[in-house]
Amino acid sequence: MVKGVTNIIRFNWHFYVIAIVCITGLILIHQPVIVGLIVLSIVVSLGVSWYVYDYSDLYTLNWMDVRAPARVVNINAGFDETSVLLVAKYPDATLTVLDFYDPVKHTAVSIARARKAYGAYPGTITISTSTIPLQPSSVDLIVLMLAAHEIRDHSEREFFFKQVKKCLTDNGQIVVLEHLRDLPNFLAYNIGFFHFFSGKTWMRTFNAAGLEVVKELKLTPFLSAFILQ
Repeated sequence: MVKGVTNIIRFNWHFYVIAIVCITGLILIHQPVIVGLIVLSIVVSLGVSWYVYDYSDLYTLNWMDVRAPARVVNINAGFDETSVLLVAKYPDATLTVLDFYDPVKHTAVSIARARKAYGAYPGTITISTSTIPLQPSSVDLIVLMLAAHEIRDHSEREFFFKQVKKCLTDNGQIVVLEHLRDLPNFLAYNIGFFHFFSGKTWMRTFNAAGLEVVKELKLTPFLSAFILQ
């Protein structure tokens, strides 16, 4: 069972410790307005996260409106919550799980904690963003859920998607799920929204890779899913 807000707090507890220390210091120097703004920001971000990850139908995968695949590839960036769900949704499909986590590039302590807590899905193959060990035209569905934004360099991300495209069958599709750098996510996560990319940035990446967006879904005001082929 996915535990959205619980995992957010568990893997990012250091941020909340820092916030408590700051709040305590501000209370001591009588800064109630700033304290109120910090508390409000924390409450809003956790409330939105609960709505997105615990309350919405995100992890039911009912929104994933794609052709029934024979072979599915799930690509993650170090923390895999979805392979088990994909097996349940497509029980007759063959699933391959790829992990492009690189401890040199991906230095977020939250990912390291998540990997230690949950481990990798059995049979997961470690890859790099520059090399994807899949045969051309061999995959019906490739899933990237909350993972592709970890490829921070634009050129690296475009090259990655070009490789992913080559692995698709003629009717194959890619599902990319991401938060966007937009107003709803700014209101929810404050400066944390800078970790996301804008819709225009994603479209530029997809276009550079020769991929067409056949459908864009809004799971919530804070999450966008792109169906590509």
